[in-house]
Amino acid sequence: MELLVHPQAICKVLSANDTGETGGHQAGILVPKDEDILSFFPQLGKETKNPRCVLRFEDLSGAIWNFTYIYYNNKFYKGTRNEFRLTSMTGFIKSNNLKAGDKIIFLRLDDGRLLIKHQRTNKLENDTDNVLRLGTSWKVVNI
Repeated sequence: MELLVHPQAICKVLSANDTGETGGHQAGILVPKDEDILSFFPQLGKETKNPRCVLRFEDLSGAIWNFTYIYYNNKFYKGTRNEFRLTSMTGFIKSNNLKAGDKIIFLRLDDGRLLIKHQRTNKLENDTDNVLRLGTSWKVVNI
């Protein structure tokens, strides 16, 4: 698959919670309220409660993955949540045997297509099993 010249890309270093290694339940991967990260995704407003859209990503093998991008905005509807999440990713994570520390890279090509790929972390170089890291694990990627 050929990438066009000016793709927009973001990446997420997966946590043990993201991959299900902790056994905990969560509603997808948290997307930070960072303008540079949010600009990759479609705009979801406060006009309706918990708006969402399905994003169709293609991996490098040509497989199609449908993820749900949702704005849990019930804080504006007498609730408490005010966060963005990317859900329905369990199949992709499990089929690629992704673990904490691995990266998922999301790309938007000039023609609007969405691609997804992953990058394994070398655990010997980047052993984070006993390290608490604060801050976001999302990054804008310059390609």
